[in-house]
Amino acid sequence: MFQPQELVPEITRLHRFALRLTGNVADAEDLVQSTALRALEKKHQFRDGTDLFKWCSKIMFNLFVSGYRRRVKFESQYDPEPIIQLQRTPANQYERMRCLEVDEAMQKMSKEHRQVLNAICVNGMKYKHVAKEMGVPIGTVRSRLYRARGHLQNSLANVNEGYVEAGRA
Repeated sequence: MFQPQELVPEITRLHRFALRLTGNVADAEDLVQSTALRALEKKHQFRDGTDLFKWCSKIMFNLFVSGYRRRVKFESQYDPEPIIQLQRTPANQYERMRCLEVDEAMQKMSKEHRQVLNAICVNGMKYKHVAKEMGVPIGTVRSRLYRARGHLQNSLANVNEGYVEAGRA
């Protein structure tokens, strides 16, 4: 049997071993704590002359493997993501119509305005990158984007007015 204070010098080495097992500081600290607790609970099973670090590292490894098996069995078996994917509903009629309206409005724009709008608003590119790619100054990119957004907004507003007028008739 070992004395609890003999475990203190081994904590640093156990922490390094736990880091190698988990690859994560928070999980490593939890594993070291669980290992120390288990070692203290089972200290009566420790045989004199045995290397305390090796004995504790075996406990740690077993705790890690047990935790891993538990996570694999329960977390992947009951992963809700596939169920959520199956329960998705397609876009309703209104949303599909709005997408078609946006597409039609974008087709009415000039090629340059459409390119800038797609690059920045859809693909999330930076103004500087778009300017370099198109071979134009950044100010040109900004003005094209401003005009493209205005065109899109006006086109969609006109479509909405058409819905309102049709609803009154």
